[in-house]
Amino acid sequence: MKTIFALSGSLRKGSFNTALLRALVAAAPQDVAINVGSIRELPLYDFDVEVANFPKSAQDLKEGLINAQGLLLVTPEYNNSVPGVLKNAIDWMTRPSADIARVFRNKPVAIMGASDGPGGTRLSQSAWLPVFRTLGMRPYYGSTLYMDRASNYFDANGNLLDDKMKERLQKFVDGFRDFI
Repeated sequence: MKTIFALSGSLRKGSFNTALLRALVAAAPQDVAINVGSIRELPLYDFDVEVANFPKSAQDLKEGLINAQGLLLVTPEYNNSVPGVLKNAIDWMTRPSADIARVFRNKPVAIMGASDGPGGTRLSQSAWLPVFRTLGMRPYYGSTLYMDRASNYFDANGNLLDDKMKERLQKFVDGFRDFI
């Protein structure tokens, strides 16, 4: 059984990225467990907060990743780059810095994302690569998943309707499982 720790980089209730993550969980083969973490309760990174009382929400994320064999980020794209709330989660998980190797080093990581714009999340996904390199992670390049014009793929309840996209999700999760 392969375990993947997954995070959606959006806090919006009607998030296409969170809906895409739910669809991926549904598409996962039986030999893959996808544990979905939440970034909603994380405070903005602040060294004073780290020293005074390390947030339980940040510790939970770290433990979720430590106990998984791979990390999946489902990332929106804000201003042609990474969303601040998801970057903040990664920043918390690197604290204290002595934990970076234990949490991230050689950890397989995959990225996918959804946007209602025409470019999908190509620029955001590329912007994550220096972060992964700095942390010593192993990015999965076997399959890409950039969902553009995301509102065309989901119903009003966030259910994925498109069969071709479901096939792409299946291929993505199968490939990442094999990469791990």
